[in-house]
Amino acid sequence: MTSEMGASTPYGHVCWVHDDPAPFHHAAQAFLTAGLAAGERLWYVAAGPAEPVVARLSAVPALRDALARGTAEVVSVGDTYRSDAVVDGPTQVRAYADATEAALADGFRGLRVVAEATPLVRTPAQLDAFARYEHLVDRYMRARPFSAMCGYDRREIGSRAAAELACLHPETNAPEASFQLYACDSQGDRAGLAGELDLTAEDLFTTALERADLRPVDGRLVVQAPGLRFIDHRALLRLHDYGRRRNASVVLRSPHATASRLAGLLDLPGLTVEVTG
Repeated sequence: MTSEMGASTPYGHVCWVHDDPAPFHHAAQAFLTAGLAAGERLWYVAAGPAEPVVARLSAVPALRDALARGTAEVVSVGDTYRSDAVVDGPTQVRAYADATEAALADGFRGLRVVAEATPLVRTPAQLDAFARYEHLVDRYMRARPFSAMCGYDRREIGSRAAAELACLHPETNAPEASFQLYACDSQGDRAGLAGELDLTAEDLFTTALERADLRPVDGRLVVQAPGLRFIDHRALLRLHDYGRRRNASVVLRSPHATASRLAGLLDLPGLTVEVTG
């Protein structure tokens, strides 16, 4: 699994794409069990009826006990999202923020959610809105003790949609996503970048940047890329253009001196590559 989890903040935002639900169910159980050990409230948002999910979770003694105590709860996707509509990202983030604060008030250390999200991304409009929401909620997770595993069935949404969603998570099992663009703070002026950005990722990177909708602070956007293994000139041009259209300079912080040299050759005012240790 590709991971760029932040070390400074309790954080977990996982995209799990599958063709067979069994590995996803196993990963979801492990994800929830870790939250239970951390003292968090657990939710499982099921795409279908709750009963089969309760039965699967109950096979794990710790989760069975958590369900009996009310520490863990299984709800339908319709109780948490409007599955027949295009998600309103800010409204959904506020809903999870309220649920997180309620969990803290009840003595838990946070809220951890597994969501079977396939029904929420079936149309192009749903996919676009939900991908934007994924980055919004990613920002929230940088500030508060909320974590989530988002499950998507590749057989229903296709590999392209899977890539569009997976690349906006800091951690994913999806091979379709050659890079990850994720939040570094709750304000939206700093993003993280990992993986590989070559010709095959050009269109996906452009789409991901637009959906992340980074907001300049004092005329600057910072992209922190300690996990970036490769970036080509096309991706640097995309970053430059992205900042220009937002009247902002872009600072890319990468451990690779080749990225700095390439940016110098391209002579792109408004784009600076800082080589980090």
